[in-house]
Amino acid sequence: MKRVATLANAAERSAVEVSGASPPSPSPTIGRILEDSGRLSGADVERILADQAARGGEFGAVGLRLGLLAPQDIQFALARQYRYEYLSDTAQAPAPELVSAFQPFSPVAEALRHLRSQLTLRWLRPAATPPCLAITGIGRGDGRSFIAANLAVMFAQTGLQTLLVDADLRAPALHRLFRVDNRLGLSSLLAGRGAGEAVVRIAGLSALCVLPSGPVPPNPQELLSQPLLADQFRALEQHFQVLIVDSSAAASGADAEFVASAAGAALIVTRQDITPLADVQAFHGALQAIGIPVLGAVVNQ
Repeated sequence: MKRVATLANAAERSAVEVSGASPPSPSPTIGRILEDSGRLSGADVERILADQAARGGEFGAVGLRLGLLAPQDIQFALARQYRYEYLSDTAQAPAPELVSAFQPFSPVAEALRHLRSQLTLRWLRPAATPPCLAITGIGRGDGRSFIAANLAVMFAQTGLQTLLVDADLRAPALHRLFRVDNRLGLSSLLAGRGAGEAVVRIAGLSALCVLPSGPVPPNPQELLSQPLLADQFRALEQHFQVLIVDSSAAASGADAEFVASAAGAALIVTRQDITPLADVQAFHGALQAIGIPVLGAVVNQ
């Protein structure tokens, strides 16, 4: 249990650093935000202000009228004003597949936001529900990692301290999406190596941490079937408000069932026109048979 305590203590220190920060200062003006980010020059700001004084209108609308701003510039500035964190498309990391981080106002992000809302009502709101959710699926390529990663970003954008765990010890993907070191991770912890340094806070998304998979082991099912996996999740729940856990495909073995059992709840991801309905029903029945609540199924296009 010493390993669990060490990992949890590291998470606690990280959470305290955020929650103990000084009260936020007043939001800067849109002009200041756009100038500081390099989207407007000082001369552009003065030109917009002069036109605004002469003809009226909001700063953003005037900038659009003068051809100095694009709609995405206004969205960027408003998000900064309201402290809604997302990443510029010029950022080097994480990867652009994270649409909730790079394109938070796109139709895909809006669909993911609706999913987050449903999960909040069905999963997080009940007081007796553990805040740990396994993202499961049937076959490779069904989009489990995509859904898990983007959901974690979106929960973090609400200000909830969120941990994204890669429990796919066969074909892990989250370290590539977030471009974090994978020399230590969940497999290391379950094998008795490593400690809190395996948890990585994501730059630019202050409420999000990632626990990558670690090196791919020769015995993933044996590692994931240990009671220590559930012990890790329960310890981390004391220091994170949301845990999203990516799992391997159910077709690869019983890994997903062990991960879902340790998490305490599951969401099934399917691929439109590809995932057989009979397989989904069989997997859903297997999870229910071991007492795992299945919150629903997501059809990924």
